[in-house]
Amino acid sequence: MTPIQITYPNMMVILPEVVLSCWVFFMMMADLFIPKEKKEINAVLGLIGLAVTAVSVFMVLSYGDISSFNDSMRSDRFALFFKLLFIITAALAILISAKYIAIEGVNWGEYYSILLFSVVGMMVLVSATDLVTVYLGMEFMALSIYVLTGFIRHDVRSNEAALKYFLLGAFSSGLILYGMVLLYGVTGSTNVYKIANFLAANDNYSNPLMIASVILLISGFAFKIAAVPFHMWAPDAYEGAPTSITAFMSVGPKAASFAALLRVFLVALPVMKPHWVAIFWGVSAISMVVGNVVAVAQTNIKRMLAYSGIGHAGYILMGVIAGTRMGVASVLLYMLVYIFMSIGAFSVIILLRKTGVKGDEIKDFSGFARRYPSLGLCMLIFLISLIGLPPTAGFIGKLYLFAAAVEAEYYYLAVIGVLMSVVSLFYYMQVAKTMYIDEEIEGQELVPSRALTFVVYFCAAATLLIGMFPDGFISAAMAAVLPI
Repeated sequence: MTPIQITYPNMMVILPEVVLSCWVFFMMMADLFIPKEKKEINAVLGLIGLAVTAVSVFMVLSYGDISSFNDSMRSDRFALFFKLLFIITAALAILISAKYIAIEGVNWGEYYSILLFSVVGMMVLVSATDLVTVYLGMEFMALSIYVLTGFIRHDVRSNEAALKYFLLGAFSSGLILYGMVLLYGVTGSTNVYKIANFLAANDNYSNPLMIASVILLISGFAFKIAAVPFHMWAPDAYEGAPTSITAFMSVGPKAASFAALLRVFLVALPVMKPHWVAIFWGVSAISMVVGNVVAVAQTNIKRMLAYSGIGHAGYILMGVIAGTRMGVASVLLYMLVYIFMSIGAFSVIILLRKTGVKGDEIKDFSGFARRYPSLGLCMLIFLISLIGLPPTAGFIGKLYLFAAAVEAEYYYLAVIGVLMSVVSLFYYMQVAKTMYIDEEIEGQELVPSRALTFVVYFCAAATLLIGMFPDGFISAAMAAVLPI
């Protein structure tokens, strides 16, 4: 009788996920022995866990591109680039959370564990090369974010935001799953590389099931990245969620979803590119227009940044539509840039949060820059970067996105992006005008947190550093591009 061959998976592929998961379980056990008045220890433990995970990412990087688990998971420079982004995002989110959740009265240890569990889901998502694994990573990430959105249990707005996010998120997950089922029905595989090979060898360009699958996948991913017309959840979720989580979800889940989107559409569905490019073109254009135009009317700065984020999703989609090496690199570069300018802006908002004072209305920033000049300057840097003006990182990010669109001859889309950036100048500068010109508000005291203040200065410095010395960051993004 022929002996059964047992192939053991190469665990190096998921080493960062395993390390971080084990650390989270350790944190959950350690939390049982941490007194209620010393829950900040959990934040320190979370940062240590992220540092160890970062070391494991660099260890895996030395092995080159490897795949395992029947080629359903792949560790390449593309995945590792995003994993480092998630670690940076989570570390900044933890630093801005410690004092904030204490003020909100939700200083519970599981906050940090759930946040890190969401990072594990993101890491699985960016390494996934099988549609089933993509779905599992996406749901693992999403379920954690749903809980964190409603973490302020005594706040009606937080509860409402979590419920809306969950219901619409469940609907979008159904759309993605149905699209994956149709794709499997046509190709007989859920592996992105086998799907690509099948479609290349068979004429399925006009197959109605394939077209339906593409539409369903785009609809589901559009929800995850908060693109129009599947953006309805974003303003309420951003406003109702704890501000530290709003900062985290504005970057982390969006970056992970874009990474999965790139791998699914550029690797598995290049044959269907004429179909999905046409749809993404419309989604990108309308997201830029709706996000920026509606943001003008907002008085709540968290809602304003939510609509701004919808516009930024439209900008980033230009890199996906281009589909070139430069297009993919521009997406990676912009996600790196977006970490610092988005989390930095939300960190300044948290500085104004006190017991009884939310500090998330634009009017709450009246005279802020005159009273706190250095912090006001940092906020101005974030606003200028979000607009996309030099010498900030936002300028470099948008420049490469627009250049990728022009290189691929999507001229009208690039023009729309430039025009909407001009529109964004109005509402971002409205905040700057409030900070520098309007009369100061009495009792405008800041949250006494060194960690929070450090994040503001660090993000401002990073935003300027990338803007003035972009070569190294551009090279890192180019090195991490998917093979196209």
